[in-house]
Amino acid sequence: MRWLTKSYGSGTAQVRALREVSLEVEAGDFVAIMGSSGSGKSTLMNILGCLDVPTGGRYLLDRTDVSRLDERQLSLVRNRKIGFVFQSFNLIPRTPALANVELPMAYAGVGRTERRSRALAALEVVGLAERAAHRPNELSGGQQQRVAVARALVTSPALILADEPTGNLDSRSTNDVLEVFSQLNDLGRTIVLITHEDEVAARARRVIRLVDGEIVQDDRVAPAVSVAHGHVPAASDMGREVVR
Repeated sequence: MRWLTKSYGSGTAQVRALREVSLEVEAGDFVAIMGSSGSGKSTLMNILGCLDVPTGGRYLLDRTDVSRLDERQLSLVRNRKIGFVFQSFNLIPRTPALANVELPMAYAGVGRTERRSRALAALEVVGLAERAAHRPNELSGGQQQRVAVARALVTSPALILADEPTGNLDSRSTNDVLEVFSQLNDLGRTIVLITHEDEVAARARRVIRLVDGEIVQDDRVAPAVSVAHGHVPAASDMGREVVR
């Protein structure tokens, strides 16, 4: 993205949430975006996820100029190129973990047999294959979030976007979920994680900090060492720029 701006309101009531933000995320990167309340990180997350559009500037996702897309095309981009992980899990109650993971593929028109196979493989990656038949209320918070991570990666998106993914978890579950993200990144997945917690950001390879809608820090950090639960197909975005 280049010189990205986002404003709300008009005249004297106008609020500039983002101020000429320029950012590139390479394929296979693991980025933590930090900032206090009102810093602009939620606005940036919404634009990265194609949930909102910038007021000015240019945003390319996996070489697609998002600003040129209509709402139907944006919906397709969200489903095919972005895997979302939210703080509140957003799983369907009374629906087994396997069916929750299959959902994005159902929207994409993937056949039932292939959906089942890919969903089971994704659950294997996050260490929950044996819980495939369990409903959300039969899983711990950390397990529910790992199901959400499996759902995010099952379509092999160019970008996994996680918004405060450990905000509702205890310290042990937080570590388990962050370990999954580290393992996925080790296997080539591109991850952008929104957080306000230093401990969470420390697991990323790159930390970006926002203050009043501007990037004030962009540092590379040493990656954590991890051992993967299982195999995940090579990321389709390897060797390409993801966000610009």
